[in-house]
Amino acid sequence: MSAVAAVGWRRAWARFAAHRLGRYSLWLFVALFALSLAAPLWCTDRPLLVRYDEHFYVPVLHTYPETTFGGDFPTPADYHDPFIRKQLSAPGNFAVYAPVPWSPDEIDLFAQRPFPSSPSARHWLGTDDRGRDVLARLVYGFRLSVLFALALTAIGTVLGLLIGAVQGYFGGRLDLTVQRLLEVWGSMPELYLLIILSAVFAPSFTLLLVLLSLFGWMGLADYVRAEFLRNRQMDYVRAAQALGLSHARIMWRHVLPNSLTPVITFLPFRMSAAVLALASLDFLGLGVPPPTPSLGELLAQAKANLDAWWLAAAAFGALVSILLLLTFIGQALRDALDPRHTVTPLAGEAVATGSAA
Repeated sequence: MSAVAAVGWRRAWARFAAHRLGRYSLWLFVALFALSLAAPLWCTDRPLLVRYDEHFYVPVLHTYPETTFGGDFPTPADYHDPFIRKQLSAPGNFAVYAPVPWSPDEIDLFAQRPFPSSPSARHWLGTDDRGRDVLARLVYGFRLSVLFALALTAIGTVLGLLIGAVQGYFGGRLDLTVQRLLEVWGSMPELYLLIILSAVFAPSFTLLLVLLSLFGWMGLADYVRAEFLRNRQMDYVRAAQALGLSHARIMWRHVLPNSLTPVITFLPFRMSAAVLALASLDFLGLGVPPPTPSLGELLAQAKANLDAWWLAAAAFGALVSILLLLTFIGQALRDALDPRHTVTPLAGEAVATGSAA
């Protein structure tokens, strides 16, 4: 990357940093995603540390049978069982529980109210119609949605860059042929294919990722193709061709860095579309298999239990928050990559520009 291009990216980052709403949204989104990745440490039904009969145990990392804590059965200990709780709270013993002491698939077998139950001190966001903690399922559903969106965006970006770059750089008959093939492929009914394949194969995270990746790259490929068609006519590309550089080197070193603006700008919006796609498929019963926690499954429960307002509030609140954060980040990126937006000159910028000249 040349010094001029490096200065351009530094100025773009400075414009993004000056966009306060976008910057704070990025920090908040990254913080929430990091917390969700660490959910097994702070959102689990297993205590973080236990002292029993002068011995220390770490249930969050190891599975201990009930007999370890004075029970009668060799099955894994249920740390919500009143007997186990009484054993761990005896004099000389103690247990350090997670801030959210529930797992996403755990059913509250010792609840005092019918399901779904409203928010309480025991369940901060209430329970669903099967007695599972809504907050725990919300945390793990958020993690699943973001991981799915990141994976789908990464695959779609790579495929879109590759196919769009080849089309735009070489042009001619190759470009026309690929365009006709894309028109045929894009006319295929994506939802019908999902319904048919979901009936043939067992739904899974990987299957959804593969199926949506088959179509998710097409919109980005059009933008990359247009950028490569424009940039291949530039003087620096003609100079590189005159020097005898290979097509791959010219595309990678010279054309691609100057064609990334639409790619980077649309990344947050592509993630938003992926989150909505997964939630929609889960809502229709075509997404990840139960009992996998997901935002779409929580929406389906809210639809089936209209009197349980906390289910709808939790699901819609999480989806709206995710989409708003990604939208603010996308708007900040769009403004940062728009050269019409001015920013205070960076330190050393004049030196870098002069050396490139």
